[in-house]
Amino acid sequence: MKLRYLATLPMLALSTAAVAAEPASLADAVAQSTVKLDARLRYENVSQDNALKDADALTLRTRLTMETAAYQGFSALVEFEDSRDAFGVNDYNDKIGNKPEYSVIADPNTTELDQAFLRYQRGMFKGTLGRQVVTLDNHRFVGHVGWRQDRQTFDGVNLLLTPAKDLTLNYVYINQRNRIFAEEKDVDSQDHLVNIGYNTAFGKLSAYAYLLEVDNNTDNGLDTYGVRFAGGTKLGDLPVKYQLEYATQEDDASGYEADYYLIEGAATFAGLTAKLGYEVLGSDSGDYGFSTPLATLHKFNGWADMFLTTPKEGLVDLYGGVSGKALGGKFAVIYHDFTADEGTSADDFGSEIDLSYTTKVAKHYTLGVKYAMYDAGDIKVDTDKLWLWASASF
Repeated sequence: MKLRYLATLPMLALSTAAVAAEPASLADAVAQSTVKLDARLRYENVSQDNALKDADALTLRTRLTMETAAYQGFSALVEFEDSRDAFGVNDYNDKIGNKPEYSVIADPNTTELDQAFLRYQRGMFKGTLGRQVVTLDNHRFVGHVGWRQDRQTFDGVNLLLTPAKDLTLNYVYINQRNRIFAEEKDVDSQDHLVNIGYNTAFGKLSAYAYLLEVDNNTDNGLDTYGVRFAGGTKLGDLPVKYQLEYATQEDDASGYEADYYLIEGAATFAGLTAKLGYEVLGSDSGDYGFSTPLATLHKFNGWADMFLTTPKEGLVDLYGGVSGKALGGKFAVIYHDFTADEGTSADDFGSEIDLSYTTKVAKHYTLGVKYAMYDAGDIKVDTDKLWLWASASF
């Protein structure tokens, strides 16, 4: 009797798992929804060597997310986001017209629908329709700009096919870019994104075509085609990672063309990771700089955000850094040296030092500090930025 009872336990476990994974009805799928709350309180200070006043902002971003369980392959997600200054600390240019006499801190007050989509997923296919986060590869061309309080999402359809274990085919159509400057700065578009990925024993090989257009009545397309390889291995007992990427771009409005190159390597030894990279956003004869308008730009070319728009002379970023664990948290130190791609009388674009430290407090809380010090060259101005934040996720 006892043996027969024990024999039924695996079947009972499988049955329970099946019920949890596949609700019996649409009402059950809604009843089994998960709800998440994420909040981040952040202080930011910006000081620049120009006529603008130093900026201070204390902002609170809250994000509430509800996602249903999947029923016959269908699920839905709704997410609201609110960002606003706190305790009256709001001396900053928010990029939507308030206090232009101060330096920019791009965190305007806003409450909006951050995501709202219907998803169908069965077998090798996953399709998502509606407002959603879209990230591709390392965010260099398409990302969510999650560092800002009002992150970037897109309205459109995202189709992902996995016809083989290591092969992915991804197509995204975007008809609105919901940018980081609140709803009044959102942009209508007709963007077509194609990304094909193949996993090898040494890393992921990607090929992509990103065809962007922001105005249906104007020939202003921005077409980018590229290939990327990123992965890791071991050299003896030394773990190493690497990235190689090349892309070419044409601006339909101007007819200019430019190329993009990236080579980066990293090695980990005794708990420390050392990184060295060389990134080029090329120029067309000093008149046009390679552009990545959908990227998570804060992640690249220095945290001071001095090169959110590539100069017409292009940008060469030679960078290196060290990261690791200390005092129960994680730290990073990064140095950037910036120059022009096309030689001009203004070819020194300055340098930057970036520092960060984050630590988890209990299960749900994170504390962080970050500092960026940009030393101007022939363009821009000396800029210092400091961030202090606390976040919680439930």
